[in-house]
Amino acid sequence: MPLTHINDQGRARMVDVSEKAITHRIAVAAGSIYMQPETLQAIIDGQIKKGDVLAVAQVAGIMAAKQTSAIIPMCHPLMLSGIDIHFETDTEENAVHIKASVKTTGQTGVEMEALHAVSAAALTIYDMCKAIDRGMHITNLRVIEKDGGKSGHFTQQ
Repeated sequence: MPLTHINDQGRARMVDVSEKAITHRIAVAAGSIYMQPETLQAIIDGQIKKGDVLAVAQVAGIMAAKQTSAIIPMCHPLMLSGIDIHFETDTEENAVHIKASVKTTGQTGVEMEALHAVSAAALTIYDMCKAIDRGMHITNLRVIEKDGGKSGHFTQQ
């Protein structure tokens, strides 16, 4: 199967989606950031000096989804119709699990926007907490669901 992001000269190109059907599209991405138990407790208790970590990470994730095409070269600029980010604080694993849902009606999917949202939210958590925990690590970034377009519905956990 030929790569769609390569032109006849073997160079990168942005795929032409003008002939694709306009459909409702959704993508859900997830990822986690692991940390010391004290760091997670400080987030939960609102004791991080830079402010409300999850509130700032929420805004960062939303902003990232909206700016994906400015960062990822072959992504189309999209009119997003919805972005939602959820956080689960996990005291057993000392982690914050992040899930982003992105929606649009258009000719191309929003998987990259959802992945970008999760990434930016996790990076924001790292930034806001790095003064007390430089050993945090971000992992397991993935698309867990997408729907719409010719390829139809996909799900994985």
